[in-house]
Amino acid sequence: MSIVDYSVEYPSTELQGFYGWTDTLRGIQYGPGSVSTALPKFFKLLGVSKALVLTGKSLYEKTDVVKKVEGCLQAIDGYGATFHQIAQHSPIAGIREASKVFTDAGCDVIVSVGGGSPVDAAKAILYYLQQERGGETMPQIAIPTTLSAAEYSIGAGYTDDSGKKVAVSSQKLAPAAIILDAELTLATPENLWYHISSIALQHRLMIYRLSTGIRALDHCVENLYRPLIPPPLKVMGLSALADLFKYLPESKADPTSVEIRQKLQIASWMSLWPLKLEKYSALGLSHSLGHKLGAAYSIPHGITSCLTLAPVVELMAEIGTEQDKEYLAKALFYLHKPSTGTVEGDVLELSASIKQLVADLGLSTTLTDYNVPRDDIPTIARNTLGTETHPVFPKVVKLLEGLY
Repeated sequence: MSIVDYSVEYPSTELQGFYGWTDTLRGIQYGPGSVSTALPKFFKLLGVSKALVLTGKSLYEKTDVVKKVEGCLQAIDGYGATFHQIAQHSPIAGIREASKVFTDAGCDVIVSVGGGSPVDAAKAILYYLQQERGGETMPQIAIPTTLSAAEYSIGAGYTDDSGKKVAVSSQKLAPAAIILDAELTLATPENLWYHISSIALQHRLMIYRLSTGIRALDHCVENLYRPLIPPPLKVMGLSALADLFKYLPESKADPTSVEIRQKLQIASWMSLWPLKLEKYSALGLSHSLGHKLGAAYSIPHGITSCLTLAPVVELMAEIGTEQDKEYLAKALFYLHKPSTGTVEGDVLELSASIKQLVADLGLSTTLTDYNVPRDDIPTIARNTLGTETHPVFPKVVKLLEGLY
């Protein structure tokens, strides 16, 4: 995966470009309790008959979310099997095993339930099944219970046998349908939503939930300087950014509010609005760093954004193009904060605001907490940028040093 070279000024800032939906997305159903009516609707719309439910171990064993989805499928005679061994960062072993279960059970659709790992694993499974079956396209219905927004992209990241993050992408991999049912997030563990005893589990779920909200914020911010993003989507991202700043703390204070959770799911959708791109790539430097840190050191995606987003925005005040910095500076208006008087100052203020939000949510952490050796910093920077000769390599090394 590569990132944009932000040290180089683009030759033109004229408004020009193209917008299109992903090829596969047929619909998004949203609202509390909507899963029971949405699944029959999408089964009919997609012409499918039997589903593999794909999820993770914790969600399957320690909540009732997957059982609810299985029950909805059984009610329409559409349940085939459940595979619940999808781990963080979607290891290839689980993808291979799930592919076999899908085939053996005679399934023709995957219903992914959970965060980014099940959604991405479903894309990877369908990608390899398409290769095996000569291009035959099979759909995914995504039911996210976190705010990671993986369901809105055409790409999937998974971890290969060597522990490296690998990406596959195709217009055919984007979910064909998405169900945003906030009631199903109530059982989500808390770092996963923003991410043993019952209290400890609920605290862990809360952290997970909230940390994925910072992941959605990462989408909003990096789309402001990601090339080929149409201006209306940048404005939508700014609006989503404002909602995430508002509703994440409210959700932490009142974790049982379905209304607040539904608003956060909509904000996550707005943070990575479906877009037709020819090739999947990391959004920007924060995401690229997150991919390398997450796969190599088992750091959840949401937590990597808690680590990297604010420092990357601070760096953008120095290396971003004028257009990039102007978009970032606009965030202060959406956060109802006064301008500092300069574009660079406004970008730095945004960075400080993100850092404060992470702290207020109880999500502040360090690379030391995840046992990342300091000696690995040059390797992480090189793997992120592709080469040590990249113009911003020394700055990325310095950024990583500041995460301890």
